[in-house]
Amino acid sequence: MTRISSAFLSLLLLGGTMYACADPASEPPAAVKQVLKTLVPDHRPDDIRPAPLAGYFEVRYGTDIFYISSDGRYAFHGDIVDIPAQINLTENRRSELRKALFGKLDGEQPIIFAPRAKPKHVIYVFTDVDCTFCRRFHSEITQYNDRGIEVRYLAYPRSGADTPSYFKAVAVWCANDRRAALTRAKAGENLPAASCKNPVLEHMALAEQFGVSGTPTLILPDGSSLPGYVPPAQLAAYLDQQFPTR
Repeated sequence: MTRISSAFLSLLLLGGTMYACADPASEPPAAVKQVLKTLVPDHRPDDIRPAPLAGYFEVRYGTDIFYISSDGRYAFHGDIVDIPAQINLTENRRSELRKALFGKLDGEQPIIFAPRAKPKHVIYVFTDVDCTFCRRFHSEITQYNDRGIEVRYLAYPRSGADTPSYFKAVAVWCANDRRAALTRAKAGENLPAASCKNPVLEHMALAEQFGVSGTPTLILPDGSSLPGYVPPAQLAAYLDQQFPTR
C-alpha cells in the first residue's frame, strides 16, 4: 500500500462529518474536491473523472484509485467488478495507467535481455540483486529469451535506499556493461562500488506506484502485474494464451 493509500484510508477511518454539502446535480466535482482537501490536503490528485459506478467519481493518485460519491458523502477504496461481463473495471484502469507509466521511461533505463529474433512478448521485471527467486529467474534468462520473451529489468532493492542491496543496484546500473554486471551480481559476485547518474530511485518510486511489495514482480504487456517467479515454459504458455501474436 502506498503512502497516499495509507493516509487516505487512515483519515477515512476517523469518522465524523467530512463531506461537502454541494448539490451533486449542479457541481459534483467541487464536492469531491472539497472532501479531498479535508482528507488529504498535502496531496493533489492526478485525475478526477466519473467512475463506472453511477453517482461516483474516480480519484487517482498515481495508480492508486479511490471512489467518492458525487455529493462527497461516501468513499471507498476497492475494485468495481462488472459481474455479467466478468470484468474487473478497476484493475483494467490500473493496467492502462501502468502501461502509460512505462511509456514514459527513458529507453536506456531498463537492462534488456532480448531474444535473437523479434520478440513475441516484452515484459518488465522489478528485480532485487539479493532476491533468491530473482536470481533463479535470471539464471534461466536464456530460456525466457529462447521462448521469445524480452525481459526488461528495473531495479527494486526491497531493503530501501542507502542499503547494501541499493548500492549493489547502483553499481550494476553504473557499470559499462550493465548486462554482464547484473549477471555477475546475481551470481553472488561483489561488484566494486560505483557512483553515477542512475535511475534506481526512479525505479523504486515507480514500483511504489505499482504497489510492488516483492520481487520479482513481472509487468505484462497490458500493464497487469504477476508477482513471483514463473518458470520459462509456464510463463511463455501464459503469455501466448493471454497475448497471442498475429
